[in-house]
Amino acid sequence: MLRCRTNWMIGLVGAAVVASGVLAFAQDAPVRVRGTIEKVDGNTLSVTGRGGAPMTVRLTDNARIVAIVKASVSDIKPGSFIGTTAMPQPDGTLHAVEVHIFPEAMRGTGEGHRAWDLTPNSTMTNGTVAQAVDRVEGNTLTVKYKDGEKTVVVTPDTAIVTYTLGDRSELKPQAKIFIAAATRKPDGSLETERVNVGRDGLTPPM
Repeated sequence: MLRCRTNWMIGLVGAAVVASGVLAFAQDAPVRVRGTIEKVDGNTLSVTGRGGAPMTVRLTDNARIVAIVKASVSDIKPGSFIGTTAMPQPDGTLHAVEVHIFPEAMRGTGEGHRAWDLTPNSTMTNGTVAQAVDRVEGNTLTVKYKDGEKTVVVTPDTAIVTYTLGDRSELKPQAKIFIAAATRKPDGSLETERVNVGRDGLTPPM
């Protein structure tokens, strides 16, 4: 059991590195998929993307299924390693759209600050919470990474999630998924080694 869990965590780390854009792109850039499963046929998922476009996604035989589950602001503590999709504010702070809390084994994944494609002008920051301050308008986090730091404001509207082990039974019609790095095949379909699926109807907010 320990070996199985260790192998899963190692794979999770590797997949998350790809998800965070740390690895160099191949000739064809990885494709991000945000959508809803319409049909499952063996290793093939029929998905409707968030813009309404139909997609065919094929899972590799060893594809990892990772469940995205709800967490709370109380789970974010000084020393936590997090990722946050956020919107830059005029005062230089970042307004967190979502925060995902990494398991300890994934510490360091995708560390840094970069542009993100959830919404226009959104950013992604992965780093360690150095300080958390409660204020009337929300929680203010100082997130440090190797090249600097950002001040991130978490409000009641911020989605907060974490990762846990999932399984293929969670890939079913109406399930919401996020795939960070699918490969486009010559026939136009997509192939992936990892699917993040929202548990209990949750939409992965990344």
